[in-house]
Amino acid sequence: MRHYAADSPEAIARVVSLALMADGAIDPSELSLFERHHIAARLGINQHCFNQVMQEFCEDMEVTALRETSGQLELSPETIAELLQDIRNPALQQNLLRAILDIVHADNRLVGSEAAIVSQAMNGWGLDLSGVLEQSLPHRRRWSFQSRQAVAS
Repeated sequence: MRHYAADSPEAIARVVSLALMADGAIDPSELSLFERHHIAARLGINQHCFNQVMQEFCEDMEVTALRETSGQLELSPETIAELLQDIRNPALQQNLLRAILDIVHADNRLVGSEAAIVSQAMNGWGLDLSGVLEQSLPHRRRWSFQSRQAVAS
């Protein structure tokens, strides 16, 4: 994977790209949410930067990712950890985790690879969901509440 300066727009765009590609492809609902809620602008990324980093991320995935038997590309946990380490500012980490949660839940389901990225971000950045979910998009709060009920049953 390419190296970007810590907390740079490129490093941020790459983590967003990671979230968008977490389940192997960019889901139309995830991209729609990303655009509709101006996530790039909220994180300080301009569209040109995001497009360039997304293209570079896909190129890097082809070279460094593991190919599953299904043909889907998957990054190792170590590679994901390296990408997440490029985000060091605690406030930026919280904002980015919030964006990741919103993106991966845009299609109202959470697959294992998406959950793994969320978990790695939380662990790597030392964050928990309590404060992050309170400031997420309204549908995130509904989903989290439903998830807690399902777990409690």
